[in-house]
Amino acid sequence: MKTGLIFDMDGTLWDSSGNVAASWNEKLRELGYERPEITEQDIMNVMGLTMDRIADIIFCDFPKDKRMMLLDKCCVYENDYLRKHGGVLYPDLEKTLIKLKEKYDLYIVSNCQQGYIEAFLEHYGFGEYFDDIECYGNNLLEKGDNIALLAKRNNLDRAYYIGDIQGDYDAAAKAGYEFIHAAYGFGTIKEPVPELSEFSRLPELLDKL
Repeated sequence: MKTGLIFDMDGTLWDSSGNVAASWNEKLRELGYERPEITEQDIMNVMGLTMDRIADIIFCDFPKDKRMMLLDKCCVYENDYLRKHGGVLYPDLEKTLIKLKEKYDLYIVSNCQQGYIEAFLEHYGFGEYFDDIECYGNNLLEKGDNIALLAKRNNLDRAYYIGDIQGDYDAAAKAGYEFIHAAYGFGTIKEPVPELSEFSRLPELLDKL
């Protein structure tokens, strides 16, 4: 039986909100827009949403037909920025990935733009730990559909999706796979699910499931 661990990105593997906000503000200034700065909290509030919904929230002061154009420009700049500067990894992340890789195939599915996961993997040199990735920016599919797509593509018999917000749980349920809550992340889960207090405790938790 092939079991896979599929990870969310933000609030699960790292917190990039500070550098995402910094990169977007830089790009907007470069484009000549004078508006209140996007804060780290603004970015944290929309982490996990699809890109079209993020555009409607962050750029609500712009006409609807301009929001995605601005978001696209910010995201391209963001990918380059994160490739250089990274984000904030959760403690013992790489050490834990190495241990997990001994028993499981590892994957990432996110609602992010194309190139975001790749920027994370490139900055830290983590590409060797993950067997496949998928995201909203590649195909405009929501997270539940992409979890199912990736699991089918990799012939997984069983999979856990590890994420931090209610939308992650809902996506895993839609795809028909089990869920583990990264409780150290950005959100809470309404349903009773296995909870992970620290990323480094994931191998221990999996041994009990």
